[in-house]
Formats: sequence, structure tokens, C-alpha cells
Amino acid sequence: MDSEPNVRDKVEVVCGKKKYVGFLMQRPELEDGGYLTLKLESGYNIGLKKSDVSSITVLELFKPAAKNIKSPVSDSSGKPVVSILSTGGTIASKIDYHSGGVSASFTADDLLEAMPELGDIACVRAKSIMNVMSEDMNPKLWVKIGESVVSELNSGAEGVVVTHGTDTMHYSSAALSFMLEGLSKPVVFTGAQRSTDRGSADSFLNLLCSAYMAKSQFAGVFLVMHGGMSDNFCLAHWGTKVRKMHTTRRDAFQSINITPSAKIYSDGKIEGIRGDLPSRGDSKIVLKPVFEEKVVLVRVYPGMDPGIFDYYLDKGVKGIVIEGTALGHVPTKIAETSVIPKIERVISEGVLVGMTTQCIYGTVNPHVYTNLREVSSRGVIYLGDMTSETAYVKMMWVLGNSKNLTEAKNLMSSNLRGEYGSKSLIEEDFTLF
Repeated sequence: MDSEPNVRDKVEVVCGKKKYVGFLMQRPELEDGGYLTLKLESGYNIGLKKSDVSSITVLELFKPAAKNIKSPVSDSSGKPVVSILSTGGTIASKIDYHSGGVSASFTADDLLEAMPELGDIACVRAKSIMNVMSEDMNPKLWVKIGESVVSELNSGAEGVVVTHGTDTMHYSSAALSFMLEGLSKPVVFTGAQRSTDRGSADSFLNLLCSAYMAKSQFAGVFLVMHGGMSDNFCLAHWGTKVRKMHTTRRDAFQSINITPSAKIYSDGKIEGIRGDLPSRGDSKIVLKPVFEEKVVLVRVYPGMDPGIFDYYLDKGVKGIVIEGTALGHVPTKIAETSVIPKIERVISEGVLVGMTTQCIYGTVNPHVYTNLREVSSRGVIYLGDMTSETAYVKMMWVLGNSKNLTEAKNLMSSNLRGEYGSKSLIEEDFTLF
């Protein structure tokens, strides 16, 4: 090697007859020190064996950017105020050099510094309210998000963008949908499939489109992410009817049993896809932040042990969402594997039980087959086309905000936040967006 450049310097590395140009990265502490890592200009990383390197030439020294971006609280230009609340996740992540993965480490102000275009479309207020990856999200943190959202809306914000990890973002969008009664402004969840420090990051378009949605004429809780693999547009999905459908694709989120709410372009153009979206208004927001956390989601599968219901009952469970097969089936007719006696037991003990389907699209229906009637006649509530994730969140919220089991059953069967769809929509093909 000709020299020992510093981390983040732009370098040219020669290995035999091949040359590589990129930014020198710090090697993860947990990996073999006999290699160096370059972040190529394409945004991807490459590992090179040090013993194969014949020379390294520094092309450009790393110069830390001056952090002089401030989050304005007011703007004399009259631009609408949009609050960005950072909770962590990939959209707020960069490389963790200890593990070699990514960790939630950027604040909301960092996002503004990286994307000054936001200041052209709104007066942006930014705040980091927590710093967790989405797999660590829980009902107590949902409440903290809800409290922060209401605080921002009550202090002049025209809309709120919540940046969130993608893995459980649809759970959180459902939770906020139920918590925020009388919501008359947009609350927009967004995230990223690729960390913000990568050249292939999708966070910039997602955040830009979310800011446009947050100042739009629509009201409600939405989830905004890429609508395709390219940086062409984003889709806004209704908060209780959306699901993450792919582990890595930019357009990982899809509306389930309903069309997306709107299509948003990087120039600010918004095309409403659904004609029944609520409009912005001035109604008072009521926060109802109580969740009963002793609710479980049980997936049906061949050979399952019916004793799982006994286990949860002995643990003091208050609600169970069963994710049945197809129209809402469970093992029924073979005595040693039937879960019917267990369902009877938990319901007799005052546990609220609902039924969803493992199928992504379509609805459960207790009236098609005899075995289905065996289940529904025991008191299981069939939850139509509601997604399992939304049903799980809704049951926690319903049990936390009901006076008794009868009221809880009525609320679970009621369409409170657009979580139930119409039969005509359920039959449509939603893969076209």
C-alpha cells in the first residue's frame, strides 16, 4: 500500500489489474480484520482482501459537513407547518461498525440536513421522540407516538409525518388510527427499506411524498411508501388496510382488500384514487391511548396443539385473534386435534375471540361450510376482510376502552376506522398499483 487513508476518504484501490473507486469504510469490529471495505459510487459495498491490494491512492479527503440546519418553528412566508417525528428504524439508520449492520442513529434534524428540499414545501418542525427499530415497537411506545402527534397537531401543525421502521409500521398505523378519535388532519407514517446513508436509499422520495401528503386536503392516518421499484411516485395507504408484503423491495407495502388512497409524485402532485377519503377539517382530536396488552394472535396450522389455548388462558389472556385457514377454518372434526373444546373453554372464561384469515386477500365467512358454523356457533366473532395485524391491534384497543365484554364484541364487529372493506372491493385485483 502507498498510504494509509482515513475512513470515509474517497480512494482508488488497485488489486492486480482491477481498479476500484469508492469511499473507505470502517470494518465492523466483529469481522475479519484482513479485509477493507469500500462503498462504491453505486451505493453498494465491496470487500477487498488486504493481501491482494497493491496500492491505495487518496482521491479526496473526507470533510465533515457543517451542521447548521435548524428546524424552524414558524415561517413568515405562510407555508403550512408540518411536524416530522422520528422514532428510529431504517429511515433513520446508518452503518453500525460494531456489528456491520445498520442501527437507528439519525435524528429528525439529520433528515432535514440531508434533504433541504423539505423546507421548500413546508415549515418543518422536527423532533426525535424515540430511537428504536420497529421490531422493538410495543403498545406503550404506540401511546408515546400518539401523545406526540396530538401535541403537534394541537400546537399548530397542519399535518404530522412519523418516520418509523418498516417491519411493524402497519401495526403502528393501525394503533394510531384507533387512538386518534375525530382526527381531521393527515397523520402520515413512512419509512425506508434501505438505510439513508446508502446510495440506493429510498427514504428521500418517501419522506418528500409524505410531507406533501401531510399538508394535503385529506384527513386520517396513512402509510406512504414507494409505489414501484423506481423513484417515480409513492402510494398513500389507509392506516388500517395496509400490510408489508416483501422483505426488501421498495414497494413492499400494499393496500389489502381496498385500493390505495392516493398517488403522490415528487413534484407535489397528488391524485386521489379513492373517492371516499375524509377531508381536512377542524374537529377536536380525542386521544384514547389505553391498550389491553394481554391479547394474542394464534395462527392455525396442520398438527397444531390445541393446548395452546389452555396455555394462554392460564397466562391470563383477555383476547385471542385466531388466524384461521381460508374462510376461517380451524381443526374441527378429529377429536384429538380439534380446537373446538378449547375455544369453548376460553370463551366461557370471558375471553374475547375473533377470527381472521391467513390468506392475504378476501374475507372470512362463517356460513359457507358446516365446520365454519361449528366455530361461529361457539361465539367466535368473524372479522370479515380485516387483516390479522389490524385485528390484533384493534382488539387490544377495544378491550382497553370498553366497559364490558358485550360492548367489546359490538366494537369489534363495528367498522370504526375503515378496517372493514366492502364485498365489491374485496373481489377486485389490487396488484395493478
